[in-house]
Amino acid sequence: MNARTNEEGVPLLYTTPGFATDAGGSCPIREVLDRVGDTWSILVILNLQPASMRFNALKRTIEGISQRMLTVTLRSLERDGLVSRTVRPTTPPEVEYALTELGQSLAVPIAALGAWAAGNRDNLHSARAAFDAAA
Repeated sequence: MNARTNEEGVPLLYTTPGFATDAGGSCPIREVLDRVGDTWSILVILNLQPASMRFNALKRTIEGISQRMLTVTLRSLERDGLVSRTVRPTTPPEVEYALTELGQSLAVPIAALGAWAAGNRDNLHSARAAFDAAA
């Protein structure tokens, strides 16, 4: 057994419930990656993790995101229960976005992925360079 297999030598990802397919052929990890694996969702989650934000403040923190893409991303995250939207009855109305408890629970796995990315960034760059040099 090592970090990549269980006691019987079966690869870890084959034994994780998140990768088990249901009767419809879908699996939990696919559904989550469809949501957070796009260009903008993790950046929205990252920026909302410390505190709630108004739309324009959030837009200013995410370089390159258009107003339309931020709207679409926030609606998708809200639909999945990861973000809440609060409208305050002011003139004009103030709209604030925050991570829900479910959205906050993504911090640990996203942080683990971030740590892996930071620890392996040079290896990825080296592998790309070697591949490109051989092509």
